[in-house]
Order: sequence, then C-alpha cells, then structure tokens
Amino acid sequence: MKIGIDARLINETGVGRYIRNLITELGKIDRTNSYVVFLRKAAYSGFELPNARWEKRLADVPWHSVAEQLFMTAIFNRAHLDLLHVPYFNVPLFYFGKFVVTIHDLTILHFDTGKATTLPYLFYKIRRWGYYLSLMKALFWAEKIVAVSAETKKEITDHFDVLPHDIVVTHEGIDATLLQTKSSRRQIDEPYFLYVGNAYPHKNLEALIGAFRDLGAETKLVLVGKDDYFYKHLRQSDRVKALKDRIIFKTTVSDAELGNLYRNAAACVFPSLMEGFGLPALEALALGCPVIASDIPVFHELLADLPLYFDPHDGDALTKHMHRALFTSVR
Repeated sequence: MKIGIDARLINETGVGRYIRNLITELGKIDRTNSYVVFLRKAAYSGFELPNARWEKRLADVPWHSVAEQLFMTAIFNRAHLDLLHVPYFNVPLFYFGKFVVTIHDLTILHFDTGKATTLPYLFYKIRRWGYYLSLMKALFWAEKIVAVSAETKKEITDHFDVLPHDIVVTHEGIDATLLQTKSSRRQIDEPYFLYVGNAYPHKNLEALIGAFRDLGAETKLVLVGKDDYFYKHLRQSDRVKALKDRIIFKTTVSDAELGNLYRNAAACVFPSLMEGFGLPALEALALGCPVIASDIPVFHELLADLPLYFDPHDGDALTKHMHRALFTSVR
C-alpha cells in the first residue's frame, strides 16, 4: 500500500511534534508499506527519510488557505496514493481519494480567534466557515477518524452525527528524545513556574498571570510558545507590563532546554478551559515536574490523580496551589 502523510505542519509546535514522532515510529514498525511525505519548502531539504520505502515531495502550500483548496488535491492525486493521512482537520474539500484524519480537538467550535487576523471581520467569518467545511469533510468522508483522547471522541459524537465505531482513540506519546535529555545547571536561578503551549484564548493564560501576580516577587513565570499574534498581544497587556521582568517569554527552545525547564520548575501550570489532549502536562510528569491543571475531563483522563486540580475560573484556587507547590519545591 502507498500511504501519503500531509506533513506541511511538521515544523509547528503541538501538531508538528505529533507528525515528527508519527513518521519516526512508522519508519521503525512498518516493514511493508511505502510512504510519501508532503512537505513545505522550509522543511523539505532537512527532512531525513526513515528508510528506502519512503519518499518526500514538495508541497509548499500554506494550510488554511485558498491555495490549499486549489492545489493540494492535485498534489495528492499525482502521488497515486492508496491512502492519505491528514494529521489535522484541514482536508481539501475536493480530494476524493481514501483518507484517514487525526482530530486533536474541536476548540474551533467553542472559541473565536478573529482578533488574530488582519482580515476584515466579514472575511474572517467567511474563512472560519471554510474551516468548518474542511472539518465536515474530514469527519464525514474519512475512512477512519483518529481522536487523540476519549474526550475528543466524545466532543465529535456530541456535536456531529458521527458513529462512535468510526472513531479510534489513540493517545499521544512522549518524545523519546525529550526523556533522554540530561539534567544540567538551572537556566533560571529563582524559583519559577512553567507553562508550555500556545496562547490561544482557551488556554486561559490571563488567569494564570493573575494568579501568579499574587505570589512573592522573587518568583518567575516562564512561558514557552511560538511568538505568534496571541503571545505578542499578551506581552503588550498591562497586566504583563506591570510584572516587568518576572515573566520570561521563550519562543524557541531545544529539547535539551525544555527538559531542563521541566526538571527545575516548581510546577508546570495548565489553566486551560478546554483541551483535546495536553501533551506538555504528560511531558512534565514524566520528567518529575509537579503539575497544576484545570479541572476539565481530558486532564482527568490522561493524568488521573497526579496533578493538583483547580477550577479554571477560580484564580484564588490557582494561587493557593501555586503557593503550595512553591513551598514544597524550596523545602
């Protein structure tokens, strides 16, 4: 069987790590099928094929774009695939070959990110409708849907007329290279709390910053994430400016740096209002970092009773947990 993987997001955080590890592990365990990996120009030259049954093809087409709808179908068709894996919901509307899709979450249904676009609001709404159509294509035309958690599967069946047996739950795993990183000298001398992820509205970082503000002045908050609109907007907020150098933004970190940050943090904090999975929380626990997490179903599914849980709308409860973690870390 000839299988294609749409890997245009391979250099991104979150989904990108998922794609990288998917390709690495498939290269090890699958000794029968052949693969075609579709990559954007920035990743193409540096991408190493797992073995001789793999090939790569240039697909320098932005995701969530008109160009994606116009050109990706032809690019996929020219590869004469038996099956295509789209590891995100952005399936081209006019692709009619067989495909499976991975759904990481359905936050697009619950949270509006229109403030991040430079488009007029009407055009943003049209584009958002395009996202919705792509999601419909993904859910109703896929041979199988891969959901990264039971909670994501429940979200799909709650909102759409999709049969449960069409959805396979496959939890994400922790990158072995991150687990193999060695502990070294602390990057930050003061006690600090860590957040890893993007700054989309559902991540609830305003609540985290508000809770952190009430801790002692000697503590730091380290935010690790891509320097996109939301992080830039957060840095310019009055609340962040008032805290001056107590908040540290890290836009790019290596696995070694990330492992060091996990191992030396007082706790990793995840105040999300909604998640499809929550891989950084698993990474933190695997590296011995305490976790403070919002009391939402997916964290209970993945993390059981290991974190300290709090109501994501209760800033005082979060502050109390952070005080507790800080006290424990300095004893």
